[in-house]
Amino acid sequence: MKKILVTGVNSYIGTSFNTWVSQYPNDYIVETLSVRDDRWKESTFKEYDVIFHTAAIVHVKENNTDQYYKVNRDLTLELANKAKAEGVKQFIFLSTMGVYGTEIGHITNTTVPVPKTAYAKSKYEAEQLLEKLIDHNFRISILRPPIVYGKNCPGNYSRLANLALKAPFFPNTVNARSMIYIDNLSEFIKLLIDHEVSGLYFPQNKDYIKTTELVKTIVEAHGKTVKVTNIFNCAVSIGLKKSETFRKVFGSFVYDKEMPGSPGTLLNGQSIDYETASFKDSIISIEGREQ
Repeated sequence: MKKILVTGVNSYIGTSFNTWVSQYPNDYIVETLSVRDDRWKESTFKEYDVIFHTAAIVHVKENNTDQYYKVNRDLTLELANKAKAEGVKQFIFLSTMGVYGTEIGHITNTTVPVPKTAYAKSKYEAEQLLEKLIDHNFRISILRPPIVYGKNCPGNYSRLANLALKAPFFPNTVNARSMIYIDNLSEFIKLLIDHEVSGLYFPQNKDYIKTTELVKTIVEAHGKTVKVTNIFNCAVSIGLKKSETFRKVFGSFVYDKEMPGSPGTLLNGQSIDYETASFKDSIISIEGREQ
């Protein structure tokens, strides 16, 4: 029986993980902790095997960027130090693909992070500080997931899904993006806990996702169709050069499939497969009409 503490009471990923492992009531107990104020310091971590730290600040006003560092870096280190001092075996930290400072590209094991935003910088600095705490008794797993999507997931997926259902036409573009379905991510996190490992990991679905295919699959899950056309491809090409938004939607941005944590790579010497649902099945699960 593993006892796990998730920081971030309203975290989408933390809540989803809790729901996922609830199907194994004899193997895992999950509790949550708010770290919005200093009251968490009065809590004891001695009863927990794992701290899964998901709490973070993603959006604050530009003139208050020091909050990113106070929460995403300094608070993370405080939590990890307390966990280590009180005998917690494993600390799992949720970082971001944003540490690479780009919206396009093919990320490999040799790609050097160059974070540009305060959010990404604070996460990357937290990673570097955490790595110094690793030893045989205190394991730290750092995750840099790509776009996470799932039922009621906040962020880019929801915005694209809403656009897909309203647009009668969509550009027929060829690109590739690393993404991960929330249940697949939750299963991967479960594997990290089962294997009690340290390291830097890049979980993703088995297959890269094409934006056009994603839109078509979303629309079809609602029993509708969308006309795919090449008419707008020239405009998309121009947009890719000038617009960050265009690059996020139509650009190619992937993790190499040999990176640690990808399906088929090794974890403690064992090949891992945590894809609980294929791309198409995951979209149907999220968007499918009630029967």
